[in-house]
Amino acid sequence: MTRRTVLSVCIASAAASVSALQAQRKRISPHETVSLDLGGGKTISITYGRPSLKGRPLDQLAPPGQVWRLGADEATKLTVGTNATLGGKLPIPAGSYSLFAIPQQGKWTLIVNKVADQWGAFSYDQAQDLGRIDAPAQKTAAPVEEFTIALDKQSSNTAKLTLSLGDQSVSTTIKMP
Repeated sequence: MTRRTVLSVCIASAAASVSALQAQRKRISPHETVSLDLGGGKTISITYGRPSLKGRPLDQLAPPGQVWRLGADEATKLTVGTNATLGGKLPIPAGSYSLFAIPQQGKWTLIVNKVADQWGAFSYDQAQDLGRIDAPAQKTAAPVEEFTIALDKQSSNTAKLTLSLGDQSVSTTIKMP
């Protein structure tokens, strides 16, 4: 490799890094990763953007009957360290996936998609779904302004996954062998 080629590669790499940092700073919604370690390699991690309602009704941010990215910016990313089962029905092999939801009256359909890294739901492809489950929607005790995902340990191999926004909360389980 010539010095000019090496220099060009370094400059391009630096420019890409600066561009990525600027994109991070321009985000309106904060980003968060929630993780849970059940021991023995049984780890769960979810990375997502946390949009706020800002006076909007929930159905404006997450329209009923439409695929929603479960957050803001990039699609929400689920990573499991071992094979898992979502909601007692959907087997998930160890790895990373994107999570989507279809909010509906009284329930949300949770979608696990095999394309882990994608922007929003704009290029969502149902043919890439690992599967879907329905989870009941509950009324929250108090309104939740900023979208929140929580993982709570239920046992040595089970976590409770809770999604909350506005006056709705949806919960299901993630079970690992």
